[in-house]
Amino acid sequence: MFAPVYLTKQENTKNMYVMRDKVLQLAKEKNAVILAHYYQTSDIQEIADFKGDSLALAQRASEVDADIILFAGVHFMAETAKILNPTRKVLLPDLEAGCSLAESCPADDFRKFKALHPDHIVISYINCTAEIKTLSDVICTSGNAVQIVESFPKDQKIIFAPDKNLGRYINEVTGRQMVLWDGTCEVHDILSSERIMKLKIENPDAKLIAHPECAHPVLLLADFVGSTTAMLEYCKNSSSEKIIVATETGILHQMQKDSPEKEFLIVPADESCSCNDCAYMKLNTMEKLYLALKNEKPEIILPDDVMENAKAPIVRMLDLSKHLIK
Repeated sequence: MFAPVYLTKQENTKNMYVMRDKVLQLAKEKNAVILAHYYQTSDIQEIADFKGDSLALAQRASEVDADIILFAGVHFMAETAKILNPTRKVLLPDLEAGCSLAESCPADDFRKFKALHPDHIVISYINCTAEIKTLSDVICTSGNAVQIVESFPKDQKIIFAPDKNLGRYINEVTGRQMVLWDGTCEVHDILSSERIMKLKIENPDAKLIAHPECAHPVLLLADFVGSTTAMLEYCKNSSSEKIIVATETGILHQMQKDSPEKEFLIVPADESCSCNDCAYMKLNTMEKLYLALKNEKPEIILPDDVMENAKAPIVRMLDLSKHLIK
């Protein structure tokens, strides 16, 4: 038998930088742009040509001038990039990088649900499949959801899918009574008010910020509720030196870069204080980025009719969001 080979921390760091340089070199050679979500690991965020939340990434995907889009995120994000760039090659480092929220809204079931409300329009959160987008009138993100909803008359009947927590939050903010699809993001919905209360008691001087995908009891405790980008802006501008963060752990990298003097406490996923990581987001690695560029696969392939029908509600969202910060 061969003895296992253990690399030192220095050797691991060297290998990481070698792989990073290979990815950047390939991207340059192949005229590829790297887009990354804030929930990616810090090394991937650092090599991205652009990183952002779902709205910013959709905006940037509509403007790219590259032969290849390498999307370091999850499947629905890469699908959105492909829908907006049907003639470009869009790569996702790991096709298994899905989304629990998107999976909570199967298209066949949603068609039946929609048929029960024939006089309603459909506003769908961007965290959904391309097929759900084809069944929607307009798409939204957590960063522009209130604005999108408010663009319709008060008496307009609306179905909101797939996130019921975000939908409930929008109903409260706008005074609407949208019909909500019963879907959730497991990363946000798992965060409990009990664990947050414990953190608040232990850190009475800390502010609590939360993503609107969190459950209602969590949002009631929050000092600020907002999208990923809105939370980042809040942290930069807040006078508080300690902030409790109720969302995915990947966001801490940018928060700490923006405000190194502040302390950020992530709400744990369970009683053992496990990090609140999205398992799907964390499937992407630097090695997978390299292999995706080298082999130009896995590639996102969608039927032409799906791309055409899904594009209209996305473009409508982008048109309504043009003034928002990119």
